[in-house]
Amino acid sequence: MRHEAMAGQGGAGDQAAVGQAGVANQALAGQGAGAGSQAKAGQGAGQSGEAPPVIAPGATIGVLGGGQLGRMMALAGSNLGYRFVTLDPTPDAPCGQVAGQIVAGYDDQEAARRLAERSDVITYEFENVDAGVAALLEELSYVPQGSKLLYTTQHRLREKRAVEAAGVKVAPYAEIGSEEDLRAAVKRLGLPAVLKTATGGYDGKGQWVIRSEAEIAPAYAELSKAGTELVLEQFIPFVKELSVIAARSPRGEIQTFPVAENIHVDNILHLSIVPARVEKRVQREAERLAARIAEGMEAVGLLAVEMFLTAGGELFVNELAPRPHNSGHYTMEACTTSQFEQHVRAICNLPLGKAELLSPVVMVNVLGEHLEAVREAMVQGAWPDGGSGKEPAAREGGSPAGRPLLGSAPEEGKTAGRQAGFPVIPKVHLYGKNGAAPKRKMGHINLLCRDVEDGLRWIEQTNIWRNER
Repeated sequence: MRHEAMAGQGGAGDQAAVGQAGVANQALAGQGAGAGSQAKAGQGAGQSGEAPPVIAPGATIGVLGGGQLGRMMALAGSNLGYRFVTLDPTPDAPCGQVAGQIVAGYDDQEAARRLAERSDVITYEFENVDAGVAALLEELSYVPQGSKLLYTTQHRLREKRAVEAAGVKVAPYAEIGSEEDLRAAVKRLGLPAVLKTATGGYDGKGQWVIRSEAEIAPAYAELSKAGTELVLEQFIPFVKELSVIAARSPRGEIQTFPVAENIHVDNILHLSIVPARVEKRVQREAERLAARIAEGMEAVGLLAVEMFLTAGGELFVNELAPRPHNSGHYTMEACTTSQFEQHVRAICNLPLGKAELLSPVVMVNVLGEHLEAVREAMVQGAWPDGGSGKEPAAREGGSPAGRPLLGSAPEEGKTAGRQAGFPVIPKVHLYGKNGAAPKRKMGHINLLCRDVEDGLRWIEQTNIWRNER
């Protein structure tokens, strides 16, 4: 869905205009020599009201973080003609396998300088970026996302306040500085409630669901070890977990991807189901709220907005992520533009691509315990047929009986995938990580299907994810 959101552009423009005096010209030449000197030359551009620069194909994009998100970003951006270099402490990191890599810690300011020298524009693939390095990169190079959004989303309390300031609801919460604060907050918010660290933590780490007063003391003792502020959230009895990926460019253009319905197992994302099995009204409202937050926070690039849907139809924002997101991986084959291409378009200030759904899809994560079975199925071609009992098995990289993925124009109200007459086509993405530890994300599979129930049935039939039921 396209949202025009030019209001509030000035703040993003101030950041984006840094380095305008030459970045675009250098990008057109494809030299990729780095934008550091140009950034200094153009530091006053935003204050003079100049438009944000366009970083044209041929430029070099620096990525702070070399994991799978950076890898998929580099693969998508390379198709547009961009070069990539990543900074990551792990040799042969997933992104480093498809781009240049500077092997150094995220707090290494000298390495950050080298990244700035080699890059025309810099982005990040995760939130926990060292604040000093982020500020240095913003000074030396062009970082269209800026440090403000990062500063906000790195801290749950600041994030919640920013969401509220955008006029969107979050679960009732309380800042916790002591065990006495926690007891008082539990009395006010009720049980169960979720105690979280204000910084750090992901995939269920850094939180404790308090179900009885007997858990108050041990919960506080455990999480306070992190040495950061804590936040207690009222438990929302949700019926669905949803997410929307919104993209915003420095010029203020906004696109939102279709709503994903997410299923977690052990606090790790297991499935994303699109279209989400909720009313159209809820889908439209979720997209509207995500666009409103992206505009209100003057985000540049992607902003993933995770939400709870209650039985009464209310939506509460749970978390934000200012980057590509696991729940947006389905876009790689199922949408007209992937989230990774869209992020590159946004940070480079290109016109954003359409974000329309081409086919129903189910994304399933491949964790360490699933990897061997997935590899074997890929080698043997031993995928199920999606439960139809009539069609031949869909092979990776193709369609049954040689039929194309998309048929002729779809009927009104239906996606093209429903018209094409294929069961389930698995599209495998493995990340190239070393060490397939249990619960570690090693890849994902996008299941293109006639109906999401076919995709879910396919997952059951493989028996690979039997422990996630």
